[in-house]
Amino acid sequence: MTGSAHATTGYATRPVHAALRPYVGDVIGYAYDADPPDLHRGLPSRYLTLVVTLDDPLGVAWPGGPVEKYDALVGGLHSTAVQIGQTPSRAGVQLSLTPAAARVLFGLPPGELASVVVGLDDVLGRPARELTEHLRAETSWSTRFDVLEDMLLRWLGARRPSAARPELDWAWQRLCASSGAIGVQELATEVGWSRRHLTDRFTSEFGLPPKVASRVLRFERVTSYLRGHPHTRLSDLSAAAGYADQSHLTREFQAIAGCSPRQWITEELPSLPSNPQVAAIVPASSAGSH
Repeated sequence: MTGSAHATTGYATRPVHAALRPYVGDVIGYAYDADPPDLHRGLPSRYLTLVVTLDDPLGVAWPGGPVEKYDALVGGLHSTAVQIGQTPSRAGVQLSLTPAAARVLFGLPPGELASVVVGLDDVLGRPARELTEHLRAETSWSTRFDVLEDMLLRWLGARRPSAARPELDWAWQRLCASSGAIGVQELATEVGWSRRHLTDRFTSEFGLPPKVASRVLRFERVTSYLRGHPHTRLSDLSAAAGYADQSHLTREFQAIAGCSPRQWITEELPSLPSNPQVAAIVPASSAGSH
């Protein structure tokens, strides 16, 4: 669930601690200078998402569903955009988590969190409430990141989770490395399983069938490229990303993001964290010191 925000937002980030890199893609702190937007889209990606708000609860809704509000939340892998907004919350910390983090940090296979958003306290109980309280008590991004890093390392050291089948880990990494370009049959052949067996086991572990995961990864590749190159010709991009044509790309945007590519670019891109006017890097004062 990768979100975005408007140009009045400040961002902070820190390099991920070496021990956490198999489980955490990035850590971002955000704070609006004015009222947050009524709504923006949390796009599907290769990551699960963990958010801890620093003020008011954050509103989240699946298209057509009710708005649920959370002080802290975790969202699993999903294949359509989630709607974020209808809340006065202005500040928080967001983590991108790999599927492996679900077992290590939460004691759950990632498939149990797929296509849902739940309160972090429903997954972790008291440690989630402690994390929220401690982050809200701090006043600088540097100390907040220290608190978050310390707690994640503590959770990591306290659990002895069961591991996913190595074939499934390998299949996930293979799909990610190819941005979904490898076919399911080819993937099954490489793993040494039948296509049906791979599909069943993959879906059980990750919550998405490999074909759907491939669609998400290819879509992620496109949106990631557009963040840095918003004026790219969509016809050129669709061909480079493996879509049949621009119409195919547009249909995928409608199905996954709920809007056209141009609408997404207009609404979301001017203020993404990659914008140098709003990005801020917080020194890793304690990174690697544990």
